[in-house]
Amino acid sequence: MKELIKTNDLATVAYIKLLLTNERIKYFEMDVHMRSLEGSINILPRRILVSNSSITEARKILIDNGIELT
Repeated sequence: MKELIKTNDLATVAYIKLLLTNERIKYFEMDVHMRSLEGSINILPRRILVSNSSITEARKILIDNGIELT
């Protein structure tokens, strides 16, 4: 699995998950439960991982939908 994006913006995370689901790309969301450790102040970003075989297609989908990759 490779990291597709890392962000603190929960709306962006939800949008990315929707885009990937619509394109039938399986993903894994990392650091979901870290908010309980950080006190819900949103300093630790969430990461979206996709399989090595899907990373190029997933990046293209994000770029095509105006999501800036860092």
